[in-house]
Amino acid sequence: MTYNIDDRVVFHPDLEVMEVDFSGIDFRDSIEVNRFYDRVEELIAETGEEVWFFLVNYSGLRIEPDAWAAFTHRGKMVNLAHSQGTVRFDPSPETRAQIERDAKTEAFDPNLFADRDAALARIRKLPSKRLHHADRTPTHHPSEYARRVDFIAADGIMTVDFSDFTFAHSGDVHAFYDHLESALDRTGRKWFFLINYENCRINPEAWVSFATRGKRLNLAHSLGSVRYAPGSETEESIRMRAESQEFDPNIRNTRAEALERIAEMRRQRA
Repeated sequence: MTYNIDDRVVFHPDLEVMEVDFSGIDFRDSIEVNRFYDRVEELIAETGEEVWFFLVNYSGLRIEPDAWAAFTHRGKMVNLAHSQGTVRFDPSPETRAQIERDAKTEAFDPNLFADRDAALARIRKLPSKRLHHADRTPTHHPSEYARRVDFIAADGIMTVDFSDFTFAHSGDVHAFYDHLESALDRTGRKWFFLINYENCRINPEAWVSFATRGKRLNLAHSLGSVRYAPGSETEESIRMRAESQEFDPNIRNTRAEALERIAEMRRQRA
């Protein structure tokens, strides 16, 4: 089945509702799932509003085994980051059973209803969080960014140390990437990026900005990026987004292995 993702994501500003139509879709693999959720996140960002009520139509949705892990992970992430309440309606028996099982293990209310009207009625009873706009003031001092960025001129490598660093929200992302862009602009050249993700945490509400700013930085300034020692959840998210956006995540276990990969990339360019 072919479909246009943009046609399946509709915003109702007067109700503060984002309606997502999964009806009749057969998600065959994680690539298709990640591509769908990438676009959902982009469309949310374009609205200028961070939180919405989610109204989700699961009628006739099929999720193949190869797609389930990505579907549950990406759905959880977008809900944590952007939902002020999620209501689902008319799921197929198979999907309903899986959602109910996930709800028990993940400790969330599945809010399942038989039809759209009942789901909307439920949303109208939920309290809006729009009046409580989240504080996006950066949580780190600018000196923290400076000490985490270094240039190895002889090897053409820029090192970025995200270890033990938390991107709490988009404000942290923009502050750090503003610093990176400024530092790179001053060099007047491109570099290989060597990035340490050890114990790095990227909160769900920071991921869209992190992915967008990282992609922009790579296109403008990178000869190739290699990442090493990411935490399990961060690594999983990086790999999923790399899969749908068709880039090599170049994740290695150690700094030495990452440097070997950069040397290989340098030889390939030569």
